[in-house]
Amino acid sequence: MKLNLFHAPQEKPITLPSGVLELSNDVDPLEISLEGVKSIRLHFPKFTDGRAFSQAVMLRNRRSFEGDLCATGDVLIDQLIQIARTGFTSAELRADQDIEHGIRLLNHFKGFYQGDAINPTPAFAR
Repeated sequence: MKLNLFHAPQEKPITLPSGVLELSNDVDPLEISLEGVKSIRLHFPKFTDGRAFSQAVMLRNRRSFEGDLCATGDVLIDQLIQIARTGFTSAELRADQDIEHGIRLLNHFKGFYQGDAINPTPAFAR
């Protein structure tokens, strides 16, 4: 699986670059304007809060968003396979997470039986 991994910067930028949108978990991605948006940062406030997964799937499948979806916040390597399968293209890992170990986890499985946001067709129907 391909997923761009990096650690969060020490200091959060005051303003985001042009074309980058940051969504909190209470925003409905079906109701926002995506005009000129190239990258969307979806926030995981806690490891146990998975609303950003739902936002990512809605952006990919129902809004046909093709730009970068970046997972931010309390992002652990344990979540990387699900992050990739729900449509994210990058993940900003928590500082204590090992990027190399995360890459190994992403490459652990060669394929999946069930469909997902990236490949909706299940293995038996391919």
